[in-house]
Amino acid sequence: MTDDPKTLVSTEWLAAHLNDPDLRVIDASWHLDASRDGRAEYDAAHIPGARFFDLDAISDKRSALPHMAPQVEMFVSRMRAMGIGDGHQVVIYDNSDVRSAARVWWLFRLMGKTDVAVLDGGFQKWRAENRPTEDMPPVMRDRHITVQRQAALVRDVTQVAAASKLADHEIVDARGAERFRGEVAEPRPGLRAGHIPGSKNLPFGKLYNADGTMKPVAELQAAFTEAGVDLTRPVITTCGSGVTAATLFLALDRIGHRNHSLYDGSWAEWGSFPDLKIATGDA
Repeated sequence: MTDDPKTLVSTEWLAAHLNDPDLRVIDASWHLDASRDGRAEYDAAHIPGARFFDLDAISDKRSALPHMAPQVEMFVSRMRAMGIGDGHQVVIYDNSDVRSAARVWWLFRLMGKTDVAVLDGGFQKWRAENRPTEDMPPVMRDRHITVQRQAALVRDVTQVAAASKLADHEIVDARGAERFRGEVAEPRPGLRAGHIPGSKNLPFGKLYNADGTMKPVAELQAAFTEAGVDLTRPVITTCGSGVTAATLFLALDRIGHRNHSLYDGSWAEWGSFPDLKIATGDA
């Protein structure tokens, strides 16, 4: 893998830069499995110097939907308090089955911050290589941060409904195939089963190797093509609640696609509106 401090860096890269004064590391672990607690796991062990990013707490409290992107003001105040600001290279990792680091990476991109990368293989790979961990939070000093929200990187339900009706975007769903086809119940109660009409299915797990590292660029490109995605068109990524859709967004960045956005409400929103059309079966 080629290290890219704007998308993805290796454990070797992070180990070499861990003591850089302008490096900031974030633990973004978030679990769909309610028996796991990302904060408690961070408190027990994390990469030295890492701050914990609470995906549910740093979100839009005006919305009933889960962990919607926060307002600019909230993001700024939380990052300043965590000592993350202008001039920092940020590396985000997780210890999560749903690769939640990609979601927090996307949030930074949404806020106009580009010197941000995901740790390839995450905390699992870091620990497997017997690299250092600690159980104490770092000393955090306020740091100014300049934010410019990039509206083109996010889509709301009205925009996605238009894209579905007009068929002028590729809508790509990161959920598992059985959920996409509507063959199993959604993990969140009250949601219909199925997918956005016209969308294609690329389960996010297909973009990772067995060790949790992201597949090489050529294989990522092949995965989109095999899913029937026309990469010459603009792409909207979606999933259950906007977390695994960010893996697709990251992969699109890795392959050099330049016109893609993320449907923040995802199926948690679409599946809850009875007046929105749904499709079942294969794409």
